[in-house]
Amino acid sequence: MKDKIPSLSSNSFYLGILLAVVGGFLDAYTFISRDGVFANAQTGNMVLLAVKAANRDWLGSLLYIPPILAFILGVLVSEMAKIPRVRQVLHSYRRSILILECLVLIIVGLLPRSVPNIVVTVCIAFVSSLQISTFNKIDKWAYNSTMTTGNLRTATQAAYLALKEDNDEARKQFKEFFVIILSFLFGALTGTFSTTYLGNTSIWIDSGILVIAIILYHRDRGYISKSLTLR
Repeated sequence: MKDKIPSLSSNSFYLGILLAVVGGFLDAYTFISRDGVFANAQTGNMVLLAVKAANRDWLGSLLYIPPILAFILGVLVSEMAKIPRVRQVLHSYRRSILILECLVLIIVGLLPRSVPNIVVTVCIAFVSSLQISTFNKIDKWAYNSTMTTGNLRTATQAAYLALKEDNDEARKQFKEFFVIILSFLFGALTGTFSTTYLGNTSIWIDSGILVIAIILYHRDRGYISKSLTLR
């Protein structure tokens, strides 16, 4: 086994860590480089759309529709990738989703600062929904790699059960979700510093993390040769 390293399945805890770092990074990136926009979660866009519409700012409200549609498109693409005929072509649809996500982020890094914010937020919303829809479990528990509210709730509930009932499974769940939350925070911190000092191209750091995930990902738990990671 010395010449082999563990592969990561779609519900792997370690893959979840990598994707949570990616999610936190993306939120910080869009907030800093694109005028305080959070592109990962669409709740804010829904609220702002309603606020603009209530104030009869119809043109302003329309600006929040494209990211929402891009998010929906990402979910549809993820679901279509699961169709048997499509899966036969892609071989590993989850790895294909990671590759697509990586390519989109590389393109975003190539865009000049003069490109309208809406273009970048649409791209990030699309990428975020791909990730959420395709990788949504750690072990047997549902989680979210691009938003942390649900993860915080799950971790708190698990901590309560672990303390109240001395439940080993709840203790394990709390530990894993606590690490996922910290990973998201680490991604946000990394995104903040790198975007501040490197600008738009800092998003390629996220692409690099996704490349690691692509190399290590395998649909079944097992081992892959180290030589394969160098090809």
